[in-house]
Amino acid sequence: MAKHGRPDRREREEDHGGFEDSLVKLYRCAKVVKGGRRFSFAALVVVGDRRGQVGFGYAKANEVPAAVEKATKAARRNLIRVPLRKTTIPHRIVGRFGASKIVLIPASAGTGVIAGSSARAVLDLAGVQDVLTKSYGSTSPKNLVKAVVEGLKGLRSRETVERLRGVKIDIGFGEPRAAEAAAKVG
Repeated sequence: MAKHGRPDRREREEDHGGFEDSLVKLYRCAKVVKGGRRFSFAALVVVGDRRGQVGFGYAKANEVPAAVEKATKAARRNLIRVPLRKTTIPHRIVGRFGASKIVLIPASAGTGVIAGSSARAVLDLAGVQDVLTKSYGSTSPKNLVKAVVEGLKGLRSRETVERLRGVKIDIGFGEPRAAEAAAKVG
């Protein structure tokens, strides 16, 4: 942990298609043996391109760099596509994992990412710039990252919903009603 209780974060640009990675949390485990303590490490890493693709990975190793590298590779294998509406998410969604629950609420432009450090890492690397969040239950970084990803998986764009339901949706977030728009034109 870094000072002020914030998890250690590391971001760097890769030549792997413009993906960035962020170390959300580094875990240290000690095993007591005859000669003393043996340490092993686990890393929780989030990878994203800030344009709608994000993934997370969790891996363990005997050395810190090896754990981070394994977690980064795992995150690249688990990428998901996130539908964005300008700089925010298309609608309100609740993500759940284990004892953690997080509510993601779309916000107007300029609001920023109002979230804790674990959720912020996922949302920033997904490309979400304006969102409000509230977490309930466990605040474990592992569970919160997984809950945010589950919530992002459940997002649907307007086009997807129209195609699935076979109807045309007239009213949208921040848009005037179709009748009001027609009245202004005519």
